[in-house]
Amino acid sequence: MTTTPAVELGLLGGFLTQVRDRPHATALVFNDEETTYRELYERAGRERDRLALLQLAPHAPVGILADKSPATVALVLGCLLARRPLLLPSPALADTLLADLFAQAGCAHVLAPGGHSARVTPSPDTPAQPLPADQAADTALMLTTSGSTSLPKIVPLALDAVDRFTRWAGNAFDIGPGRTVLNYAPLNFDLCLLDVWTTLARGGRVVLVDPALAAHGRHLRDLVLRHDVHVVQAVPMAFGLLQDAAAKTGDTFPGVDHVMFTGDAIADRTLAALPALFPTARIHNIYGCTETNDSFIHEIDTTATTFPPVPIGRPLPGVHALVLDPDTRTPVEGPGSGELYVHTPFQSRGYLDRTRHADKFTDHPLGLDDRRWFRTGDLVRRDATGTLHLNGRTDFQVKVRGVAVNTAEIERVLQEHPDVLEAGVAALPDPIAGRKLIAAVRRAPHSALTGLQLRTHCARHLPRAAVPHQLTLTDDPLPKTATGKVDRKALDLLDRISPTTAPTTAPTTTPVSAPLAEGIPS
Repeated sequence: MTTTPAVELGLLGGFLTQVRDRPHATALVFNDEETTYRELYERAGRERDRLALLQLAPHAPVGILADKSPATVALVLGCLLARRPLLLPSPALADTLLADLFAQAGCAHVLAPGGHSARVTPSPDTPAQPLPADQAADTALMLTTSGSTSLPKIVPLALDAVDRFTRWAGNAFDIGPGRTVLNYAPLNFDLCLLDVWTTLARGGRVVLVDPALAAHGRHLRDLVLRHDVHVVQAVPMAFGLLQDAAAKTGDTFPGVDHVMFTGDAIADRTLAALPALFPTARIHNIYGCTETNDSFIHEIDTTATTFPPVPIGRPLPGVHALVLDPDTRTPVEGPGSGELYVHTPFQSRGYLDRTRHADKFTDHPLGLDDRRWFRTGDLVRRDATGTLHLNGRTDFQVKVRGVAVNTAEIERVLQEHPDVLEAGVAALPDPIAGRKLIAAVRRAPHSALTGLQLRTHCARHLPRAAVPHQLTLTDDPLPKTATGKVDRKALDLLDRISPTTAPTTAPTTTPVSAPLAEGIPS
């Protein structure tokens, strides 16, 4: 009799193989406490037993509401082992949104680890929209999009899609026994499919970053060094924190051989620092979204002396990409620009609430195949080598005084300034201009960057209409959505409360020649 190699098994089969063959190997490290594969399985078994006591109908979903911890990982595994679909939203969402999400998913129970009561129960006023019968049996995880003030969309993921992803990620980044992977993202992020679930399926060791310490660069530096981490995947903000912490001590991380940043644009100063910070690592930009999971990858040339804007790269194996000209609605063959559609082996079949598809999950726009495509809303450019570059988003295109501008491009230009750690731009209604651009910028530590200097930088690199009307400088992290991206909807609130706001009209010359006083409206 032949047995399936562990590397070909999916999440559950791979995890159970590790429990059987390597029970005493470390599965998780959390705040210096280690959990072995056997201990994690036993915890998951107790959670599965608690689930059985609820006497739920077959394939009826449950909700999980808890911060990241080994106990929460065990609870998720207990649901997966019981073939019980689970909704895993961000615990940082407002309670009213959480209650609506759990109700919409048809969750009769919201669980916390160890049988404890969760702080939220499903709303009795929100109608349930259960999984279609043909999907309920094979749905594993239900994640959510990043809605902040509106109800996020629920994204069901089938177990076979998760399994296909763990096989790709494990092979791509050499994840297996003897390998240690840092998990920075909260468990509700799709990033965890790689750094938590792929690692457990392949027998590696996951170092979980405590959410309460995730903004402390020194803590991140210590974790990577102390636990001999080999693979680091995180949002760009985490690498900025590592960069600043390591700069104070002169540390580098030669033990890391794979670095992946994803989820947002990376600041130029952070990108330029990565090759020296991780001197033996291959460095990748990974592009994807919750609905499709990872779709494109680009490896950075670490021998380069300058770093242009990072491409999103080329499709992963099995991923199909379509660039559609927004004017002619025809496919762009070869070099050219347009809106990106993707089909991946790892994608969701659609939102739980089918009324919210809004043409996002579509047939081929021209009916040329029978695949299910996802309309990303991203504007891309394909160069002569076939590499894709992100130009912005269709929903980031706004008109200021009749001129079309792209807020994502403005953010990119702001982040190119060496003293800028992160930036966000929003367009607010304006009775005269149509839209008024406001920007918030987080300065690098000890930076003396002023609003005038930053406006001068913008004026040199942007059209006049794209220079923000109002700039807010802060030394604190910008507000984030539940998925860790800059919350552009909250920028106007930050603008009102910040003591370092610098409103101004757009400059009439380039560079700005007239002195502008910070904090004084034009």
